[in-house]
Amino acid sequence: MNKQWKQHKSTLSRILNYIGVYKWLVLFSLALAGVSVASTLYVPILVGEGVDLILGPGNVDFAGLAVILKQIAAIVLLTALAQWLMNHINNQITYHVVKDIRTRAFNHLEVLPLSYLDTHLYGDTISRIIADIDQFSEGLLMGFTQLFTGVLTILGTLGFMLAVNPLITVVVVVVTPLSLFVASYIAKKTYAMFQLQSKTRGELTSLVDEMIGNQKVVQAFGYEKEAEKRFEEINERLRSCSLRAIFFSSITNPATRFVNSMVYASVGVAGAYAAIKGLLSVGQLSIFLSYANQYTKPFNEISGVVTELQNALACAARVFELMDEPAISPENNAVRLEKADGRVALQDVSFSYNPENPLIEHLNLDVKPGQRIAIVGPTGCGKTTLINLLMRFYDVRGGEIRVSGMDIRRVTRKSLRANYGMVLQETWLKSGTIRENIAYGKPEASLEEIIQAAKAAHAHSFIKRMHDGYDTIISEDGGNLSQGQKQLLCIARVMLCLPPMLILDEATSSIDTRTEIRIQKAFATMMQGRTSFIVAHRLSTIREADVILVMKDGHIIEQGTHDTLLTQNGFYKNLYESQFSR
Repeated sequence: MNKQWKQHKSTLSRILNYIGVYKWLVLFSLALAGVSVASTLYVPILVGEGVDLILGPGNVDFAGLAVILKQIAAIVLLTALAQWLMNHINNQITYHVVKDIRTRAFNHLEVLPLSYLDTHLYGDTISRIIADIDQFSEGLLMGFTQLFTGVLTILGTLGFMLAVNPLITVVVVVVTPLSLFVASYIAKKTYAMFQLQSKTRGELTSLVDEMIGNQKVVQAFGYEKEAEKRFEEINERLRSCSLRAIFFSSITNPATRFVNSMVYASVGVAGAYAAIKGLLSVGQLSIFLSYANQYTKPFNEISGVVTELQNALACAARVFELMDEPAISPENNAVRLEKADGRVALQDVSFSYNPENPLIEHLNLDVKPGQRIAIVGPTGCGKTTLINLLMRFYDVRGGEIRVSGMDIRRVTRKSLRANYGMVLQETWLKSGTIRENIAYGKPEASLEEIIQAAKAAHAHSFIKRMHDGYDTIISEDGGNLSQGQKQLLCIARVMLCLPPMLILDEATSSIDTRTEIRIQKAFATMMQGRTSFIVAHRLSTIREADVILVMKDGHIIEQGTHDTLLTQNGFYKNLYESQFSR
């Protein structure tokens, strides 16, 4: 409980820091809330005075009543205007705060290391930035709308009642703590439940994201029933924890209403007794009954607000948890790597994703400018890991990697990656035009440059056949293109930038044989004078490489040209013959 309270307090403190940026709007909202409450509480006094002007049948001060009615009308208009302005300002504060938090969360997501994204469900991360922040905004808006006016109404009502009759006010104050105790007890119970609800909702979002993104595989392997079972199981848990959270939160309002009804009844009995004894006039009794009703009403609203705030705090805690994840280590004193000369050296490099399971150990490699380095080996030998280290998606745990004689940990990541052009086996395209996708790494490129890059990648012909050519809108991840067409666009993207070093990770795996031959020729032209790292499973594509690295269990066990490795009768020859044996 102590840990939960600390987290609760920390979350609330951080929310207040975000709200503090708009402190002048908050103060203005508070002032309007004060005007609204004061004018609302003044109306019962006028009504009480009006009641006292009705002395009996045929004995009514109509002139006095007319004045009072005009005053009531003016106050009602003032209250309406103040409440409208207050709600408008509260909306401004809430959605500015939400925008700030969501922007900061997304910006932090952009600087998180790949290790975080590799070890967390995508759907849960999306749920934190979208659904949890939406839930938080609803609770925050309700807090601004009802909490300020509720608290001020309670304090103002007590002040007015004390001014009319302190004795009856004491009766109200004595019963009030019971309402606060009930609301506080239920609020503590609901926080943990709303936290579990947010977590389960993220789990469900992750499953839906996974199923939609891989529906072809799901249907191809007949996994629909299993997917439905998984969905039903998580959905049932979400239903259960949501019901528990809503059940406890729904108890709050009836419980506080019961206590508040006791307050109203106590005021009615005490006031009636005082009126009989001549301590109060009938008008003053009506004032007290009106105030008793207004005094108890905010407790019902605040109890609902507290419940929503528990949900909001639980959601905010999940967002802040994401924002507290360690970002990529800062690049203090890092220098910009200008155009690299193509020299790459790996010196005693060791790396593993899990310290208990070593992967790459004491790897040494010296690449000269312009060399084409092919990397081959069985699945899991460390080929893609080596690429991740070259691009500095992960940092080495031992040794160092040098580019142009500089340790890559001493240069900015942006400048390092700008010197590499990378085409992966897994294609990625953004929602937008074909032109925008090709120019992803060079937004300022002209249409002529884009067309030349597309021609070099042999993508121009199929682009021209599309309805709007280079202005054709493609869906997210290129869903309306074939896998081969998507890969051609990714290749064209690199052809447009032409950096001094290239990484081709199974870059032609989804292309037909005839197009592959043409792409290989385009690659050969593109690789002239550029250091290139080629990861390949089809060994026919790397025969012309200057050096072939054969990896196994994180080590380079053989290296040399294609012909040299065949004559060694080693692991490479076995791999080659397994693909081309009769």
